[in-house]
Amino acid sequence: MVSLDFFTSTLHGIAMKLILSTHNLTLTKAIEDHIISRLDKLAKLNRFAVNARVTLEHDRAKAPERQFSCSIRLTLPGPDLFAEDVESDLYAAMDLVAKKIKQQIRKRHNKYLARKHKQAARTKRTRQEAGL
Repeated sequence: MVSLDFFTSTLHGIAMKLILSTHNLTLTKAIEDHIISRLDKLAKLNRFAVNARVTLEHDRAKAPERQFSCSIRLTLPGPDLFAEDVESDLYAAMDLVAKKIKQQIRKRHNKYLARKHKQAARTKRTRQEAGL
């Protein structure tokens, strides 16, 4: 098991801690760069991300189409976001996990915006009814 702890810079000088661990897999510079590039894109969507825990696994005992797994736990204010994917290619697994986390970030953001919009619409409606 290899574990790396380091900081990557994000928007506005805020640092996000990355914890990268591997199981039965050799961590190369290319894999590390690929993960960092995916997490930088996620950090641009949510600047409040505190840390990211990425786990990469290779299991030769499983079927060939399910040998590589990647999981990401993104720590944010509020509930953490977690996604996991199993593929035949490690890079495909990393890309799909990043896509899943991106969808979760957008869903959380849209819920927040909808809540604020609902309050504004309610206020507008009460003002219109009071003016009648």
